[in-house]
Amino acid sequence: MEILLNHPVVKQVISIENSQIIDRRNYTSKVCNVFLNRYTCLKESDSFHFSIDAEARKQLDKIIDMKVQLISDQVPDDDAFIQFYTQKRHIGVVFSGGPAPGGHNVVAGIFDAAKKANSENRIFGFLLGPDGILENEYIEITQEIVDKYRNLGGFTMIKTGRTKIDSKSKLTLSKNTCKRLHLSALVIIGGDDSNTNAAFLAQEFYDEGIQVIGVPKTIDGDIQVRDSNKTVLCATSFGFYTAARAFAESVSRLSTDSSSDVKYWHICKVMGRVASHLALEVALQTHANMTLIGEELADYVDIKRLEKAKQRGEIDYTAYGMTLRHLSRVICDAIVRRAAVGKNYGVIVIPEGVLEFINEIQVFIIKLNTIIAEYNQTHDRDFHEAFPQLEDKLDYLRRLARSARENNTISVWNTRDDDLFHDIPDFFQEGLLMERDSHGNFQFSQIETDKIIISMVKDYLNILKEQGLYKIGIERSWYRSKMEESGLDADFYGSILFKNYDTGAYLLFKETIMSKKKLVQELVKENVISSDRELPKIIEKIYSKSVPKFKNQTHFFGYDGRGSDPTMFDCVYGYNLGLAAFSLLANKATGMMAAIKNLEYEFEEWQPIGIPIAPLMHLEERQAKLNLVIEKSLVNVNSNAFKVVKSLRSKWLAATPHDDDYRRPGPITFGQDMSWEKPISLTLNALTID
Repeated sequence: MEILLNHPVVKQVISIENSQIIDRRNYTSKVCNVFLNRYTCLKESDSFHFSIDAEARKQLDKIIDMKVQLISDQVPDDDAFIQFYTQKRHIGVVFSGGPAPGGHNVVAGIFDAAKKANSENRIFGFLLGPDGILENEYIEITQEIVDKYRNLGGFTMIKTGRTKIDSKSKLTLSKNTCKRLHLSALVIIGGDDSNTNAAFLAQEFYDEGIQVIGVPKTIDGDIQVRDSNKTVLCATSFGFYTAARAFAESVSRLSTDSSSDVKYWHICKVMGRVASHLALEVALQTHANMTLIGEELADYVDIKRLEKAKQRGEIDYTAYGMTLRHLSRVICDAIVRRAAVGKNYGVIVIPEGVLEFINEIQVFIIKLNTIIAEYNQTHDRDFHEAFPQLEDKLDYLRRLARSARENNTISVWNTRDDDLFHDIPDFFQEGLLMERDSHGNFQFSQIETDKIIISMVKDYLNILKEQGLYKIGIERSWYRSKMEESGLDADFYGSILFKNYDTGAYLLFKETIMSKKKLVQELVKENVISSDRELPKIIEKIYSKSVPKFKNQTHFFGYDGRGSDPTMFDCVYGYNLGLAAFSLLANKATGMMAAIKNLEYEFEEWQPIGIPIAPLMHLEERQAKLNLVIEKSLVNVNSNAFKVVKSLRSKWLAATPHDDDYRRPGPITFGQDMSWEKPISLTLNALTID
């Protein structure tokens, strides 16, 4: 065995090194023109304005009035400027939150820029996210470490974590760690919550002279910064495009499989707890037959129900917003329409947070979040430890409802809530009552969203089948050839069996023929056969072919995409963000988010900037409390990208006899020819349509 394992061929093929990884590590990222100069400076801009929250001004008074900084290479001819820029620095970096492809390149950008400014600069990476800051756990990042992870995915270099630095004691611990390492600056690479942390740390460290810079990271794409005039300052975060491409490749494979095996509906849930940017981009990349966009569902109005209520002299407020029941009907309609043209298969893309946009579910989540938070605060005990079993939790809710009824008091949870809650499946009740994440958020990724929706779809499809409305279309040429082979008159039988025999390329059995028994009765009624005569075998075969069997496969795309090696776009984007972060701290900035303006345009137009974080923050309810946070960016249903998806829905559904319209995005490749391939949604939204 030792001889085998030491054989050069065996060593070569099982090595963790391969040509693709070597090429990635050796790739030197392009840099924005401004970074070609040895030094950069900041030019304060008065062109961008923000609506500042009063509470943000109160809590972040030291950094609230900062303005957008344009990074420039037109540096002052000033010895003091050069001296400060090149002074020896200790810089801390930390990953916070889930991994996002391109993060290692952010660190590489910071490292390269720091060493370029002064070879004695030292970079310290805190281990396992913010916990590393609190517990003073770190490594010094060296050239060898940077080169090992350059252009590779994950946050493996120093790992990550989700701890929030959200209390006075944690802020003090963080300050002590930074002082112990003699840090001049701390760079936090994370999402909206992490950049919120960056703002509070910048405020806390301001008088100590320790700068704090944030870098926008999230695969969800929900960090998008615009000023009060809707000018785009940051079009998306790094990692979004790679995750979208990874998901799109998998969804595309399922589209190929679906149209080959022609018997499965693939239900693809993609990450996106609050926003549906990933689902939208996957739709554009793959042309899946159906894609749900949560933000659109939230704006849904059932016009028919409103009109019926109006005729009764009433207003049906439940007609505003999508319900689970109506959503299942919409999906069923798509399935039935495709089946009618012989396509009893397809692909549906669902964002993991789609239920957050369903009114009835959102009400439950808000109420249950409040109940859980209030219990924890009132009893100084964790709700889930106090009530470990589902029945325990349900019993507690029953008692709340009963108490409200018996005492005739207004309560968060009433008898009607309790009755409605008990009507939903047990597994969904358990999901809605599951433990919240560290930020108090409902964990949509842990809920089997697809299972909930598809269970309702299956129920309604069975109803439609019983009503004779859900049938598989029979190809006319196949029907005719089979009838002729059996010596039967295709036209004679066709006019009796099918409701569209005179017009359809795919033939649909009459709605009254919804079973073999009904088929026999129809032929007896038309005097084609007598009641005691056996049904012709070919007619039985043709009918059996029209009876649909809904088969589905569910898939969740999340961790696989965020762990992918980055696209060239995210490699270059991440690296330039790192360069921008160093430029900001080398120019005395703090409380700023490193960003690239004009990201949606050609590389030559990219403009590195610093965005003040404090003006982006507003009050939002978290864990039943109002806290300052950065607002998540949702899909704009008036954007070009969404309008394109909406306009092409019918084409992509392909409920016609023609071929499907699936698009193959292909695998993530790494080469100079792929340098400026970027998210389709960004490209579309950058267009100006007269």
